[in-house]
Amino acid sequence: MKKIAKENYILSMSPKNKPVETVFSEETILFETYDCFSNEMKSEDDLFHTVEWDKINPATGPLFVEDARLGDTLKVDILDIQIANQGVMSITPEMGALAGSFTDEKTKIIPINDGKAIFNETLHLPIKPMIGVIGTAPLDEDVPTGTPKDHGGNMDCKRIGIGSSLYLPVNVEGALLAMGDVHAVMGDGEVVICGLEIAAEITVKVSVIKGQPYPLPFLADDKHVMTIASRETLDEASKQATKHMHTFLVNVLKMEAHEAAMFLSVGADLKICQIVDPFMTSRMELPVWVLDKYGYQLL
Repeated sequence: MKKIAKENYILSMSPKNKPVETVFSEETILFETYDCFSNEMKSEDDLFHTVEWDKINPATGPLFVEDARLGDTLKVDILDIQIANQGVMSITPEMGALAGSFTDEKTKIIPINDGKAIFNETLHLPIKPMIGVIGTAPLDEDVPTGTPKDHGGNMDCKRIGIGSSLYLPVNVEGALLAMGDVHAVMGDGEVVICGLEIAAEITVKVSVIKGQPYPLPFLADDKHVMTIASRETLDEASKQATKHMHTFLVNVLKMEAHEAAMFLSVGADLKICQIVDPFMTSRMELPVWVLDKYGYQLL
């Protein structure tokens, strides 16, 4: 199995990036990743403002996938995420949903022990590793790795973890997949601009699907299929994620349009991924049993 070392990273997803490794469709590859601070914050004396911006949100890659062409879909199966033995969190007074609530910065180092994040003496959280930044190259722009858009990027969706499959657009030859910003655990919203940030090794299988059968980005796990959308406001992102799921029901499951819309209001759930990046991200979750009832199997 091939491996991309963490030293091979990008700070923007771009069609101009040069690939650092190549695989064929259906191959498995390991991405070694820095945490979102480039592993610079090693103790609670290290504060956010000391990390230079060119070291924030590095994404390992990009990977060139043979046979991936413009208009195709890249399916990324998340097979495993191995994390380091400690992670870090940071609060700054001017950032996040609680901006203005604090007067000084604070860093918290959180050890990982026996599958749990030791938040403090009282609170031990079961780890659930997820990938914050994952995406392909946009068609005709450079997008910082800290920003989510239709190519993926910094979606900070806590469902992008072990056992899930993420479907991404192929906008340029080879797709140019990159990923990083792993969290040992994160709540929906990521309200103070970080989850439990941690270095990791991510093992994925990449597969090329010809054409784009689903509204992208599209995510599936053993319980849900999900449409993900990132827009300037949370309202816009939520509406776009909903429209994408409606498109899936009508175009893929062949539900009648009015009935599909009604079902979204009673049988699906609209969730917040994050509210702290340059674009906000929402997801619409549809239970997998709905696909089973219609006899549909995901590609």
